[in-house]
Amino acid sequence: MNTLFEQLIADFHERSLPELTPRTVELPALQGKIDAIIGMRRTGKTWYLFQVMRQYLEQGIAKEAMLYINFDDERLFPLTAQDLGGISEAYYRLYPENRGQRCYFFFDEIQNVSGWENYLRRLVDTENVQIAVTGSSAKLLSREIATSLRGRTISTEIFPFSFTEVLQHEGVTEYPVRPGAKQRALLENRLQYYLQRGGFPEVQKRSGEEPMKDELHRRILQEYVDVVILRDVVERYQVGNVLPLRYLIRSLLASPATLFSINKFYNDLKSQGIACGKNTLHEYFAYLTDSYLIYPVSIYSRSVRAKQVNPRKVYAIDMGLANAFRHKPQPDWGRLLENLVFMALRRRGLEIEYYRTEKGYEVDFIVTASDKAQSLYQVTLDMNEGSTRKREIRALSAAMKETGISTAKILTLHHEEQIETDAGKIEVIPVWLWLLQE
Repeated sequence: MNTLFEQLIADFHERSLPELTPRTVELPALQGKIDAIIGMRRTGKTWYLFQVMRQYLEQGIAKEAMLYINFDDERLFPLTAQDLGGISEAYYRLYPENRGQRCYFFFDEIQNVSGWENYLRRLVDTENVQIAVTGSSAKLLSREIATSLRGRTISTEIFPFSFTEVLQHEGVTEYPVRPGAKQRALLENRLQYYLQRGGFPEVQKRSGEEPMKDELHRRILQEYVDVVILRDVVERYQVGNVLPLRYLIRSLLASPATLFSINKFYNDLKSQGIACGKNTLHEYFAYLTDSYLIYPVSIYSRSVRAKQVNPRKVYAIDMGLANAFRHKPQPDWGRLLENLVFMALRRRGLEIEYYRTEKGYEVDFIVTASDKAQSLYQVTLDMNEGSTRKREIRALSAAMKETGISTAKILTLHHEEQIETDAGKIEVIPVWLWLLQE
């Protein structure tokens, strides 16, 4: 095994790092902390490790000061906790001058090895190393890496590409804060493409390439979900009744940005002759949340009971996944746009809820920090239709008065204006412009 470790290390140092699209995420890399890169499968966690390595190279750190091991490599099976110590020993045998100096270890899918936590803790305590790990498997969901290391980690979430990352991937790297007509048309076109295709890296097109055919794109994203079902849920939790789980996933992904009730879904299943208890459905829902497939959003309230009894709105991690499971022939652009805005806010690590005014008007998002309401967002395709305009302004104005927030935003596809109300100022702004400005 020691010979294999030395070969893997030598192979890594010999190979060039792959070309990649930079992610707009920064790794904390704090002294004494292990960086845990977490997120849904296929979002690009491994490639983000390569990005960090490239950044270290640009800072003048030698590649020989880095170690990368992918524990999905079949040559490492079966690997035990006792074997793990041989990795660092093999590295220091190859580079004895690095012992005592700052080194950078990257471990991909290390949770495949039982007992890996103790090895990492010992490394941090005894060697001068900065460690980054990734994880997403049935053995250990990625968010649980931090828990397993008992306060030794700091987590960095990786999501599918954001809109600006998709632009960069396609070669659109420069755009003014206020683009002209030609550039605006391009950005609006790319936003519509992003709404439909989503941001998973594998299905993106590069500059000069033809986009992937719709059917192939759809099949790939559906297979992503199948892997989550089979490995992160069925295998991990020993789920025997898979049919209601599949119905639940299809229902949630096909109707993003809508209110969801377990009780209602239970009755729908019952009417179709599908047996599944309510408690089991609650468990399935929690499993899908832990797998980063969906994001439930509660109503804004200081009452814990109000949060529990009111239905939650559910968003998909990616608009492309929602499209891959849609029931209707045409995309629901309004729901996709709202899902996009949610994920843009979620990428910033904000606390997001929906708001219902005292008269029952709904505002899509209220963002809070330190238990204090900070901002309000409403999402709609356009503001040209009279009843739509009246409804959106009415809901926001009421929410602004009740929360004390003096400014709010309505995010649209194309429309832009400033609206003065007796509650404060409402800025209407196209989503693509808001994303670039933010």
